[in-house]
Amino acid sequence: MTHDLVTDPSAAPRASTGSVCAVIPARGGSKGVPRKNLRLLGGEPLVARAVRTVRASSTIGAVFVSTDDPEIAAVASRAGARVVERPAGLAGDEASSESALEHALAHLASHGVVPDVTVFVQATSPFIRASDVDRAVALVRSGECDVAFSAVRSDVHLWRHGTHGPEGVNHDAAVRQRRQDREPEHAETGAFYVMRTRGFREHGHRFFGRLQIVEVDPAEALEIDTEHDLALAELVHSRRETVLNPLPSPIRARAVVTDFDGVHTADRVTVDQDGVESVEVNRSDGMGVARLRRAGVPFLILSSETNPVVRARAAKLGVDAVTGCDDKLRALTDWADGIGVDLADVAFLGNDVNDLACLRAVGWPVVVADAHRDVRAASPIVLRRHGGDGAVRELADRVLAGHEARPSDDLVTPTEGQRP
Repeated sequence: MTHDLVTDPSAAPRASTGSVCAVIPARGGSKGVPRKNLRLLGGEPLVARAVRTVRASSTIGAVFVSTDDPEIAAVASRAGARVVERPAGLAGDEASSESALEHALAHLASHGVVPDVTVFVQATSPFIRASDVDRAVALVRSGECDVAFSAVRSDVHLWRHGTHGPEGVNHDAAVRQRRQDREPEHAETGAFYVMRTRGFREHGHRFFGRLQIVEVDPAEALEIDTEHDLALAELVHSRRETVLNPLPSPIRARAVVTDFDGVHTADRVTVDQDGVESVEVNRSDGMGVARLRRAGVPFLILSSETNPVVRARAAKLGVDAVTGCDDKLRALTDWADGIGVDLADVAFLGNDVNDLACLRAVGWPVVVADAHRDVRAASPIVLRRHGGDGAVRELADRVLAGHEARPSDDLVTPTEGQRP
């Protein structure tokens, strides 16, 4: 595996008093949901979503992903995590999360990285809030406890099969108490566990010493163990996106330019047995581009990659393409000049730091939902959709809404763009 970024001690962050590291175990195998850690939610792999969320924490200094899988390693690395290669013996169905965590911490320690506090995060809990993790870290660092973990309040009456039939577990079956009269109970969510590193390494399990529950919103507590859970998570994600941004404003651009990798695709290229590269593209994105063409809106795919897949996709869509360019801004400017459109009237859709120059130059800078955080910060318009999950279609819809809303001779200033 070529993504182990902590084999060189000088490349790893050094531990210091009060240091906090996060470890995300993410093996390649899974029985309930095949390739679970790479499955997409809102167009983003679960492991990448976990890395992005944890990196948003104000208390965690570095994020490590422990995996036996090269593809997971590549995705985690692109999301900003450092990768620890997990031995095959610790990646089977019988291997515990503790064993992966112990191995990762031992590996880090061998390179002088010994955090005071370790945050153990599950990639299969997709709605974790960084602020909840920070609350747990604060409890441990303040000395209030040795371990803090996520849980939700539960009012469920539990039963088990007894010798003489069903019997109550957490209640007296003969006395039916009202919910408000029962002692509070909590169900562990499995999303995150924050612990003193020394205590974990001494005891070998996640529940040692003084424990504290960090109560989280039940809406954030979904854990993905089955295909049904994943489908439910997609519904929750879509609903949340709609509530956060129910009426996206039109984008009154006269031309559209997009990056390719991470915009038209989920930023993943696969290679078949003959060494031929291919990418997965969203069918609805093609429909959006077709509608822009019919409306007479010029469209350019601009990529620094030399992959022939990019030109093949542009040819299929019937749009212009510039590939393998070292200076994307110059290529963008030349194309806009060639079609007679001012940069102030161009919408540029990007996702990575090499798009920053173009985003800053155009009147309508737009990024996909899973864009690099520095890129998100530079753009006033953030789409609901992730790259490869309908982002191009969403942009097309908003450009067409703006195109239809204005007279043909109306020059709209770029300050009318949406500010989230």
